Amino acid sequence: MDRFLTATATAEDWAHAAKECCDGLGAIPTPAPGQALVGFVYMTDGLSADTSSILTYLRQKTGVQHWCGTTGIGILANNWECHDTPGLAVMVCEFPEAGFHVFSGVLSDFQELPAETRAWMKEPTPGFGIVHGDPTNESIGDAIQSLAQGLAQGSDRAFGGGFLVGGLSASRGENYQIADRLTGGGASGIAFGPGVEVATGLSQGCNPLGGTHLVTDAVDNVIMALDGEPALDVLKEDVGELLARDLQRISGYVHVGMPVTGSDTGDYMVRNLVALDPERGWLAIAGNVTPGDRIIFVRRDPASAREDMDRMLNDMKSRIPGEPKGGLYFSCVARGPNMFGAQGEEARMIHNILGDVPLVGFFGNGEVSDARLYAYTGVLALFF
Repeated sequence: MDRFLTATATAEDWAHAAKECCDGLGAIPTPAPGQALVGFVYMTDGLSADTSSILTYLRQKTGVQHWCGTTGIGILANNWECHDTPGLAVMVCEFPEAGFHVFSGVLSDFQELPAETRAWMKEPTPGFGIVHGDPTNESIGDAIQSLAQGLAQGSDRAFGGGFLVGGLSASRGENYQIADRLTGGGASGIAFGPGVEVATGLSQGCNPLGGTHLVTDAVDNVIMALDGEPALDVLKEDVGELLARDLQRISGYVHVGMPVTGSDTGDYMVRNLVALDPERGWLAIAGNVTPGDRIIFVRRDPASAREDMDRMLNDMKSRIPGEPKGGLYFSCVARGPNMFGAQGEEARMIHNILGDVPLVGFFGNGEVSDARLYAYTGVLALFF
């Protein structure tokens, strides 16, 4: 299969959506000897209650036995996005039969996987995988990190763990996942072995406001002091006089970035500001910090997000030999029309630079790149 197959549908009824997708896929070629078919499926939460029925239908009608996916507030495919409407997007791929393994049930630790899966991951592999996680699981970050270390056991990336990309489900109902069966509550996905070539990229959605600050006093998620000064005073200085006068205006606009050690691109993980204490000069964020950590203050910025998206896409285009077979894109619910205005703009940006690449993905509650949890980012994986 030189190019993966994709199909989309919007329908209030799950059966109509699933049938439309199967019709859109057309006749699926029989895999070559030694190859097997894998399907990715993403649905908006308007169809999430029928996830099990959708999986059963897709498996029966397509003959594809292996499926991975989850629910998002929005989904995308090729040059198309669907937000706040019942929608379905599927992609059928062909990979070496012995070159992948579907997994599920990781609540916090790699050791929770079945022995067969752990044994497969210890075989020589490049340590790459696609992961979907449950945002309501407080240990989901630990689960993803543990999975990465497990993937690294047979790879040459043992110094840093396996390379995982993906996203956390987003739903106003249940956060279901698909990993050959209906699952949820933790992390699931698919791990790849030799013979699967992939390139990945990360695009930020926020722009730094000032310099890097040293955390000099903190407990759990509360930062008391930065650079030896009250944390809130440092924040006020970075956001400027106008915003400092009315701190309520920065809610949802200004965030904390946690620089990634060793990154040669100035990469950082964004965490939301969740509380400010004007009397003590403290601030609380959605993530724990310890004295000695470094942070930066960042703001959501559509213009810089668009520029960084172009940078990522052009960089990936230059790194890939020839045309990609297909790809997966994981974005944030705060991106899409919430950041770029017109619905479908994020998908169009990908299409304008990479061309007609078969693509599916979803807008979730967090994005995963190199086993780290991000926010306000776009993560792209291209198979070639």
